[in-house]
Amino acid sequence: MSLNATERAHRAAAAMWDGDAASKWAGMEIDNVEEGQARLTLTVAPHHCNGHGICHGGVIFMLADSAFAFACNSRNQATVAQHNTISFVAPGQLGDHLIAEAREVSLTGRSGIYDVTVRTAAGRRIAEMRGCSRTVKGHLFEETDAEGVDV
Repeated sequence: MSLNATERAHRAAAAMWDGDAASKWAGMEIDNVEEGQARLTLTVAPHHCNGHGICHGGVIFMLADSAFAFACNSRNQATVAQHNTISFVAPGQLGDHLIAEAREVSLTGRSGIYDVTVRTAAGRRIAEMRGCSRTVKGHLFEETDAEGVDV
């Protein structure tokens, strides 16, 4: 079975999501995944808020990091974070519907660079994250080419 890039990205996302208890536990949802891109969402609930009554930075980082993970694993090559940096530019508020959009900036060999923007549904920018990835051994699902040979 030979998959196109979109089909591969969707299958990789489904395989990852199946085992991703953390993102589900936090209340995230996958909105879209394409090759090198992903969009995840989260509505800020009371348990996401810190002592200041705003969305905890760790929750925002987790959302951005999950979008990054789905983007960099979209080619069915096991990929992990090498390092990430995030800048918070505005607080997330209780009830905000947050959208994290990750996009591939560079992919060279086993190293990738991804930018992630977290915004509210109204378009207010909450955070910017840059993630650097590293591919490792393995795949998210078994894949064969048209002749049945493992890819």
